[in-house]
Amino acid sequence: MAADDTPPVPAPAAAADPVVETTNAESNNAADNGDRIDRGQKRGRGRDNRNPNRDRNNPNNIKTGGFGSNKRDFLSKRDQVQDNRAAKRRKVIDGAADGNSYMSIPFSTDEIAAEERRPKRKVAVLIGYAGTGYHGIQINHKEKTIEGDLFAAFVKAGAISKANADDPKKSSLVRCARTDKGVHAAANVLSLKLIVEDEDIVDKINSHLPDQIKVWGIQRVTNGFSCYQACDSRWYEYLMPSYALLPPQPQSFLGKKIIDAAKEKGTYDEYMDRLDDVKNYWEDVEKSDIQPILEKMDPEIRAEVIRILHDTADQELTDDGEPSKPNTDVAKDVEMKDTPAEEITATEPSKDGEVATTEATTEATITETQPPAAKVEREFTPVELAVREVKAAYVAAKRRYRVTAPRLEKLQEALNQYLGTHNFHNYTILKSHTDPSARRHIKSFQVNPTPIRINDTEWLSLKVHGQSFMMHQIRKMVAMAVLIVRCGAPMSLVNESYGPRRISIPKAPGLGLMLERPVFDVSNKKFKELGKEPIDFGKWDKEIQAFKDEHIYKRMFELEEKENSFHLFFNQIDNFRTDYFLWVTPGGIEASHERSDRTAEKIPKALQAELGDEADGVAEDGSSN
Repeated sequence: MAADDTPPVPAPAAAADPVVETTNAESNNAADNGDRIDRGQKRGRGRDNRNPNRDRNNPNNIKTGGFGSNKRDFLSKRDQVQDNRAAKRRKVIDGAADGNSYMSIPFSTDEIAAEERRPKRKVAVLIGYAGTGYHGIQINHKEKTIEGDLFAAFVKAGAISKANADDPKKSSLVRCARTDKGVHAAANVLSLKLIVEDEDIVDKINSHLPDQIKVWGIQRVTNGFSCYQACDSRWYEYLMPSYALLPPQPQSFLGKKIIDAAKEKGTYDEYMDRLDDVKNYWEDVEKSDIQPILEKMDPEIRAEVIRILHDTADQELTDDGEPSKPNTDVAKDVEMKDTPAEEITATEPSKDGEVATTEATTEATITETQPPAAKVEREFTPVELAVREVKAAYVAAKRRYRVTAPRLEKLQEALNQYLGTHNFHNYTILKSHTDPSARRHIKSFQVNPTPIRINDTEWLSLKVHGQSFMMHQIRKMVAMAVLIVRCGAPMSLVNESYGPRRISIPKAPGLGLMLERPVFDVSNKKFKELGKEPIDFGKWDKEIQAFKDEHIYKRMFELEEKENSFHLFFNQIDNFRTDYFLWVTPGGIEASHERSDRTAEKIPKALQAELGDEADGVAEDGSSN
């Protein structure tokens, strides 16, 4: 055959065929082959019933139609899958992501063709990160995520080729533990295929990452390794201010309900005994901190301040989560929260009748030729200033609280109720009591008996070790244990929560949660047998501790100081006039609202964030949801 693999063209019928000498065996073989071809052509499925120029003219391995007809050519199954995936990816990018994507980095055909092809290797990438400002770890098209920044850094460092930069699936990206929005990780693992020929590849990758994301190291693993499947268990740490253990203020909605139910059930003395050293805490604060502030006010201002504080603490919610008795002063005060005066713009007419322009109104009236107008500040009224002073005194009283040993012992007793294997369907979303995946095993849950003090606030460290965790599970476990202690509820509530009745457990603030490290004991034994390096963060202990101090703990403390996240969380739980959380009263679970099918039940909007029903699409680790 010719060098270009083109078969000889047969002569016209009128011309004489050349004579070729053959042996008897060759003749018989040719005849047999001809018979088989004829028979195959009649049936329409012979092996040679295809385009004779396929190898030369069909470099993309395009197949032809079957059964001997002149059907059109079609792509191979692999090519079809790739094309379908690309079409779906583009549809998502053009739709939800407005044409831009964090998980698809485009390159031109010429750029891809010019790049040198280098081999990929299956590796484990050991990472740490502060989750502040990120929408969790799991990469997606439209949100800023930890994996999104890592993926871009891999591409820029040459660890992922330009041909594979449009889809993380091409690199078989898997994470060991998924973390929720704002959640941190001192140590986490990704497994994927990377180009790791360069000795300084880790430094190259880190040079393209922000300071709050760090690659500790990259280790070769077996081709079948999946960090998600190979992880034996996970350690998490949760930090919270010790004032979280203070009881609700007696004048709050939840505080009143607890006291009334205790008196009705005849358990008031038992309830007060559980509160131990904090049973008179708020009474003392009222006498030493709040009354002196109120006494120096004018009578009219004092009466108005007391009314506002009372109304703020006693608001009944509509189905939309709005106060059923709207009050402009209350709404205005809630809107201000603890925002510094210089950051607040005018939102209503001032006392002298001049209408102050809001930021939104200003933006609406800006034309393309007009520069944006500066924010218009408004002065606080005497009542507003007085309310802020009283609220600041309450927050300061919380921050100066110092936890006692008996209080920590009660918290540890509550945490011990989680040990072992239980049905945690009430501690996540979209799982029923009959769902087998709701059963999880907790190995340990410990509170450090030595608190740490940062500025004016005392912090507690809780560490939990479990095989796997569901979405929001750890934050709901923390909230349940803390509510039991601060509200003087019986420890039996935890065991009752494992039952079939659906109750509403709020999720504690995400800023306090950190993935401490994943554990790979079984895989590391196999690696040792194969002569491979184990997945062990121990060699970076010093660097990881410095990273935690500088980028994780510091962010937690600063964010709490700035936003009062824990104060606002418990203040919201205490003052929502709803029966969702009345299971913490002496009336028990029967006194609370029983959740129905979570896909159909209308949850008050103001409670959705606390309950976690508006999922961020990510969980606290790689468990199924």
